[in-house]
Amino acid sequence: MKVDLVVDTNVLSFLFRQDSRAETYLPYLENKAIAISFQTVAELELWVLVSQWGPQRKARLAQFIAHFGVVAYSERLGQQWAEATFSARRQGKPIGSADAWIAATALELQTPLVTHNPADFAGVKGLQVISTIK
Repeated sequence: MKVDLVVDTNVLSFLFRQDSRAETYLPYLENKAIAISFQTVAELELWVLVSQWGPQRKARLAQFIAHFGVVAYSERLGQQWAEATFSARRQGKPIGSADAWIAATALELQTPLVTHNPADFAGVKGLQVISTIK
């Protein structure tokens, strides 16, 4: 799969909700092949349950997700997760398990990660992060 960017759950949720914060990311996303991690899909599924969405809104989210390539688990991705987690710990900036899967996805695809929470990924060696937050 040819991918230009991996998008974190927060930016994807801005896009889905048409949140004004999405506008700051649009210049980075236009005309790009975008992938998301299986972890992002899981986080969005949790969002659906917590928010008690009805069938129509669930269907709208499924249609939205279908526009992106979803990167599934693989043995190599698991190795990237371990490396991302370990490198962040060594830098004294531990990363959460969910964020490590998203970072691993970008590392595996050798693409930048677009996120609204760059500090969450600060310790991951070799990860290029794009954010409008400094």
